[in-house]
Amino acid sequence: MVVKVYGPVYASPKRVIACLIEKQVEFETVEVDIIKGEHKHPEFLKLQPFGELPVIQDGDYTLYESRAIIRYYAEKYKSQGTELLGSTMEEKGLVEQWLEVEAHNFHPPLYELVIQIVFSSKLGFPLDPKVVQASEEKLGKVLDIYEERLSRSKYLAGDFFSLADLSHLPFAQYLVEGYPLGKLGKEYMIRDRKHVSAWWDNISSRPSWKKVLQL
Repeated sequence: MVVKVYGPVYASPKRVIACLIEKQVEFETVEVDIIKGEHKHPEFLKLQPFGELPVIQDGDYTLYESRAIIRYYAEKYKSQGTELLGSTMEEKGLVEQWLEVEAHNFHPPLYELVIQIVFSSKLGFPLDPKVVQASEEKLGKVLDIYEERLSRSKYLAGDFFSLADLSHLPFAQYLVEGYPLGKLGKEYMIRDRKHVSAWWDNISSRPSWKKVLQL
């Protein structure tokens, strides 16, 4: 059964698609236009009652929340494709730790930067310079911790690529390269940190991520 992934042009669904490619799982994409409010249509809310992306349909099984989805597929197909969870209990613990760091420390300030700089005018509210400054400062402190960690290991959970690294790809892409609808102008936050920059170049050059960007 081919997995359906809703909303492929947006960041969080890209996290899921990258995982599916790494795990060699067949999928197809279903367009959902947030700007037009399609994520709030009654039919979509039957799949995702909070009106957010992504959602996957795998036969009769429906799942939402991108990090839950990538954990699910990394475990379901652990015997094929890239090993993304770690081989030992200690490695698995570190993967989970850095997945949580991404979700709770890295993502929130970067998400605020994307919303403020790229989407504020499109969603009809004024850009708030104070929110931008505060978010940039918070993200900078997080990336300083990453810089120290990555000075001691090739990837976040150790010397192997995992879900912890993969989960960073969509929003870090916006930080370095910009969003199709606009640039953040904050790429220095990655590039001024030697080890973070090398890590980004490594993970963003993976064939799976290049395929995601070609979709």
